[in-house]
Amino acid sequence: MGEIRDTAIIDALRRQMSIAAAKQVVAAGNLANVNTPGYRARALDFTAALERELGGGISLTGTSAGHLQGTITEAAGTEEIEGLPLRRDGNNVQIDRELLTMSAAAGDFARAQTALAARFRLVRYALTEGR
Repeated sequence: MGEIRDTAIIDALRRQMSIAAAKQVVAAGNLANVNTPGYRARALDFTAALERELGGGISLTGTSAGHLQGTITEAAGTEEIEGLPLRRDGNNVQIDRELLTMSAAAGDFARAQTALAARFRLVRYALTEGR
């Protein structure tokens, strides 16, 4: 089994922090539109966000000469939330749900930040221990 390198750990923590921040942005956008008639709540599409963070896209494989090939690097990373009850104005944003989403994302961010800070403390300790 291969060893886990510091760069892989730091990259994973950075991705977790970026996705948590993106979740907060989407929830904040939903809250900003709580009184907009017809607005439908959105959520972060985790697969699209992870794909974007990994720097790749969705690979297209052509099985025929007429098929497209390459990668799709779609900027969209949100999708409409299905199944939420609509109010009379057609809006389906639920304040409690959005606040809970923001709170959970803040916790994810804080955990990754704490782990990243601990990693850097270990590196600093290793560098200064020889003095």
